[in-house]
Amino acid sequence: PPKDTSTSRRRSSIAFDGNAARNPAGSIPVRVPPKSPRTHLRLIGAAAAVILPACGGGIDSQANEATPAERPAVSVGRADAPKAFVGAVTLAGSAFDSSSLAGNDAVAWFWAPWCVICRSEAPEIADVASRYSDQVTLFGVAGRGELDAMADFVSDTGTEAITHVADLDGSIWNSYGIYGQPAFAFIDDDGSVEVFIGSMGGDALAERIDALIAT
Repeated sequence: PPKDTSTSRRRSSIAFDGNAARNPAGSIPVRVPPKSPRTHLRLIGAAAAVILPACGGGIDSQANEATPAERPAVSVGRADAPKAFVGAVTLAGSAFDSSSLAGNDAVAWFWAPWCVICRSEAPEIADVASRYSDQVTLFGVAGRGELDAMADFVSDTGTEAITHVADLDGSIWNSYGIYGQPAFAFIDDDGSVEVFIGSMGGDALAERIDALIAT
């Protein structure tokens, strides 16, 4: 008589459904950016910081939805900070003094003009920048947008007191492994860099700057 294969079929179906539950349709695998000749990335661990969602999408999609940060902190080698900003130009049209980063504590704030979260936290960032102006250089790195939109962002958010670099080609963002916005690069005076991707808020940013100054 023919073999009854209904049981094996049911088992196969159950196994398939289990895999589907573990890998739901539409899920996107996380990819770590490739290493460049002068930049080494390594994960630090989720306990290093508590990061809130970042704006998802890119300039083409003009996405404003928040998506969970996939990677809370990344360490980016040493002595790369000034090199990434060589030849950079500010939104005001002047040359950015990359040499000012060497041997000094600094914070780079990466934002996009269409990012709702970047816009909402901007006043807090400006307040922290003002409070720590004598101890840390906090500057913006605008990307994923046009110059006019970036200028409007600065005007609308009242962040004119902060120097903003225009990263139109995305080279600076790539150098730091920035894949979402907002993001922050904490540059120690010894040249080491930590990158946090996601919104921090004024209090968390101030705490991280205190830690930066203390080292």
